[in-house]
Amino acid sequence: MGSGTRLIKFYLSVSKEEQAKRFEERRTNPLKHYKISPVDEKAQELWDKYTIANYSMLLASHTKSAPWTIVDSNSKKKARINVIKHILSTIDYEGKSDAVDLTPDPEILYDGAAEIRRLEKIISEEMED
Repeated sequence: MGSGTRLIKFYLSVSKEEQAKRFEERRTNPLKHYKISPVDEKAQELWDKYTIANYSMLLASHTKSAPWTIVDSNSKKKARINVIKHILSTIDYEGKSDAVDLTPDPEILYDGAAEIRRLEKIISEEMED
């Protein structure tokens, strides 16, 4: 018997290309310039190391009792809508309606185990090069 606390872990994932596009927007748009940091500047060149670190983190902390839900965040709007759908579909609350489709898009939200397999493939291919 548990405490009734529910842990939902989301990992927001963005592609290297989308991240580069967002960083360029931050560099060139005066309204977003404040968002860029020296850490951001290094992110693109450290992408491969971050991929390995992400893989290690998921491998160590994706468990049956506390699984990761991966969120493809290349589209911020789709990511947000699907996170909300996931939370609302997972938790029972007063007034919850079966008439509302709360099914997240499996292309946007997926299980951490699938991400582990995806990263294993990427890392394996990089090692072959």
